[in-house]
Amino acid sequence: MATRIVVIASYLVLVLLLGYVARRRLGSGASEYFLAGRSLGGLVLVATMAATNFSAFTIFGTSGAGYRDGLAFFPIMAFGTGFMAITFWLIGRKAWRLGKDYGLVTPSELVQHLYHSRLVAALMALVLLVFTVPYVALQPMAAGHVLRELFGLPLWVGATLITGVIVAYTLRGGLRAVAWTDVFQGILMVTVMLLALAIVVAHHGGWTASLAAAHAHEPALFSRPGPQGVYTPAIWFSFLALWFFCDPMFPQLFQRFYAARDGRTLNHTMLLYPVICTIAFLPPVLIGVLGHLSHPSLSAREADGILTLLMMRIGGDLVGTLVLAAGLAALMSTMDSQLLTLSSIFSRDLWPRVSRGRLPSVFVSRLFIVVLAGMGLIVALTTDATILDLGVTAFTGLAALFPAVLFGLYVRTPRPAAAAASIIAGEAVVVATHAGVLPLYGFLSAIPVMLCSTLVYLAVHLLTGPASFTPITRRGAGFILGFAAIFVLAMDFWRWGESGTLWLGLPLWCWYFVVLSAAQTLLTWILIRREPASV
Repeated sequence: MATRIVVIASYLVLVLLLGYVARRRLGSGASEYFLAGRSLGGLVLVATMAATNFSAFTIFGTSGAGYRDGLAFFPIMAFGTGFMAITFWLIGRKAWRLGKDYGLVTPSELVQHLYHSRLVAALMALVLLVFTVPYVALQPMAAGHVLRELFGLPLWVGATLITGVIVAYTLRGGLRAVAWTDVFQGILMVTVMLLALAIVVAHHGGWTASLAAAHAHEPALFSRPGPQGVYTPAIWFSFLALWFFCDPMFPQLFQRFYAARDGRTLNHTMLLYPVICTIAFLPPVLIGVLGHLSHPSLSAREADGILTLLMMRIGGDLVGTLVLAAGLAALMSTMDSQLLTLSSIFSRDLWPRVSRGRLPSVFVSRLFIVVLAGMGLIVALTTDATILDLGVTAFTGLAALFPAVLFGLYVRTPRPAAAAASIIAGEAVVVATHAGVLPLYGFLSAIPVMLCSTLVYLAVHLLTGPASFTPITRRGAGFILGFAAIFVLAMDFWRWGESGTLWLGLPLWCWYFVVLSAAQTLLTWILIRREPASV
C-alpha cells in the first residue's frame, strides 16, 4: 500500500508542479492563457494534440471494448482516429491562419467570423458545451475506478480528488500548463501502456503463446464482427465515418489549431498522427483481448475495469500502480483541456450574450471551470452507461457541427441560414435517434445525423442563392481522391468472419490496416513536403 501511495502522490505532485512552473511564464491576455501565446510547436504540439485526444476512453474504454469485442476495435480506433488527421489539412490550417489574422480564440469565434452571425456562433457554443459534458464525465468516472482499486476509496472520493487536482493546475497556468503536462503525461501513457502489454504477455507465456491461447479460447476475438456480433459492416462504416466528422469538432482539439506556431507545425502533426494512433491503441485492445485468459466472464460494465484488474493482479504494487498512473495521465490530459476550452467558450461566446457585451472577469471565467468540472463529476457518479456508450453519445452530437465549419471555410459566400439549419437539424436527429423515433437500419445514430446536417446545409445554401464553392486545384483534388481511396479500402467487408492465419500473433486483416495507415502517412508526406509554413 505504501508503494501505491508514493507513486500516485508523486505523480500528482509533479503535474501540480508543472502547472506552477508554467504559471510563472504566463503572460497576460486571452491568447496567452487559452492558447499559450499561439506558440506551440514541434514536440509540444504533437504531444498535446495526441494527449488531449487520448483520454480515459483510450485507456479504459478501449481495453474494455477489446475485452468485449476483440481485435475488431483496433482498426476502428487506430486507423479511424489516425485517418481523422486529414482534417488538420482541410480545417486546421485555415483555422490557424484565420485565428492568427483575426485574434480568434474559440471555435465559435471562427464560425461568427465566417458567417457574421451571432446566432450561428451561439448555436455552435451551446452544442459544444452540451455534448462535451458527457465526454468530460468519462474522465472522473475512470479515475474513481482506478483509485477505488488502488486504495479502496469510494468511487466519488477518487473521482472528486482527481477532478480537484486537474482544476488546480488548469486554473493556475492555462494552456501553457496544460501543454507542458500533456507532454509528460503523453509520454508516460504510451511508455507505460507498452510496459503493461509486455507484463500481460509475459504472464501468459510470451507474445506468440499468449495470443495463440486467446485465439484458442475465443476465436471470435480475432475476427469481425467479434464475439457479440457488434461490428457489422454497417457499424464498422459508422465508426470510421464518425471519427472523421467528430474528432476535429472536439473543442479542446480544435483550439490546438489556433495554438500552433505555424502551418508547417500542423503539417508535421498530421504526418505523425497515424503512427501515434497505431502505437497508442494497440496495447489497450490487446490487453482487453488477453484479459479473457484470467477473467473470462466479466459483464459489459465490468470490462471497462479489465486493465485495472490485470495490473493489480499480475503487475505488483510498483508496476501495477505505474500503469494505472498512466491511465490517470490519459484522462487528466483530456479533462484539463476540455475544462480550459469550454471556459473560453463560456466567457467569450455566451457570457457577452447575457451581459450586454461585457467580457466576464478573470474570476468568473475561472469559476466556470470549477462549475463545468462539477457538472462532469455529477454525470460520472450518476450514469449507468459504459465509457464507450457515453463517449459515442458525446461524439455524435459534436459531429453534427462538422458541415457548418467545413462549408464555412470553403464556400465563397457562406450563408448563416444554411449553417443554423444544419446545426439545428443535425441535433434534432440526435434527439430523435436517442429517443428511438427514427430507425437506424443497423448503423450508428451518427450516420443519419451526419447525412441530415450535410444535406440540410447544402439544400438551404442552394435555395437561398447561387452556389459558390472555392475551386479546388488539380493537385488538391488528386490528394482528396487518394485519401478517399484509402478510406474506401478500409471497408474490407469481404473479410468478415475471417480470423485466418496469425502473423506475429495478429490476423492478416489487422496488418492490412497497419498498411493502410502507412499509406496515409506516405500520401501525407508527399502532400506537405512542399507546403509553405504560411499556408
